[in-house]
Amino acid sequence: MKALVLERKGELSLRDFDIVEKMGPQDVRVQIDVVGICGSDVHYYTHGRIGPFVVNEPMILGHEASGVVLETGSEVTHLKVGQRVCMEPGIPDPTSRPSRLGKYNLDPAVRFWATPPIHGCLRPEVIHPADFTFAVPENVTQAEAAMVEPLAVGLHAATKARVKPGDVALVTGAGPIGLLTALSALSAGCSHVYVTDVIREKLELARSLGSVTPLHAVDDDVNGAILSATDGWGVDVVFEASGNARAAAGVFDPLCPDGTVVFVGMPLEPIAYDVVAAQVKEARVEHVFRYAHVYPRALALMAGGGIDVKPLITDRFDFEDSIRAFEFAAAMPPSSVKAQIEL
Repeated sequence: MKALVLERKGELSLRDFDIVEKMGPQDVRVQIDVVGICGSDVHYYTHGRIGPFVVNEPMILGHEASGVVLETGSEVTHLKVGQRVCMEPGIPDPTSRPSRLGKYNLDPAVRFWATPPIHGCLRPEVIHPADFTFAVPENVTQAEAAMVEPLAVGLHAATKARVKPGDVALVTGAGPIGLLTALSALSAGCSHVYVTDVIREKLELARSLGSVTPLHAVDDDVNGAILSATDGWGVDVVFEASGNARAAAGVFDPLCPDGTVVFVGMPLEPIAYDVVAAQVKEARVEHVFRYAHVYPRALALMAGGGIDVKPLITDRFDFEDSIRAFEFAAAMPPSSVKAQIEL
């Protein structure tokens, strides 16, 4: 079948690609409708690797997807042919200790779409375990359903933060994950969220999401503004979603005593970590690696109007223009947040 293939660093092709997937009794065959372009997809395209994951041979890209069920395995009862679905892209070993503990995202043997050497979903159809395939509610579009994957990261972060009703939060970084984390924090009960970034257009979009105050990371006195607005107390939660080393090193400054920091973004290099700054506030520090058990909640929040991801879907491309879509995503204009490819 035709697929978008990363041949090697900096080289993409849209070509026929032989891939063998066997349909099992607990699997479904899905026609792909929409695939979002993730920052990790772009990073593999531009750098050829992320940490220990190296593109050593041609790999199909894409992992944020929605589609329609074409065929169900003989033991699948909760999904039907013709049903609209979205797919969780990471498949763990069900017998592993993390999986048995319910923390399957931490399974080192997880097979995650478009993470070398596992092929992604930018192709007409896939075979996927039914247990990691979820029915899309009637009032949720296929484009929105393809946003469940990045939204799941934000919801997992809000869960790790143990957000309480009325909490005030700061999100550093107004990219897709940062903005979805801000929406997740609000839906979890935060009364207000501050969002920082260096791109003003993204901050203006953040302003439109609800009880959000955007702050420019360079030109504004972020810590001063937060401390002034909170009577010198600080925010209850800091979500570091930028992956920027400077932002990550300063997470304890705007935090209130006994507050929580959640590291969401992944810095490319080790960061400075001020242990004393964390100790004097008895800060609780959490980390996020993907997500677990989040897709049903994400879909329910979308269907019930608790979270609206539509404003973040800024650019759409046809499958035949996939290469141009990635060139666009690699040099995305300031006003763009999420680009999607429609098959």
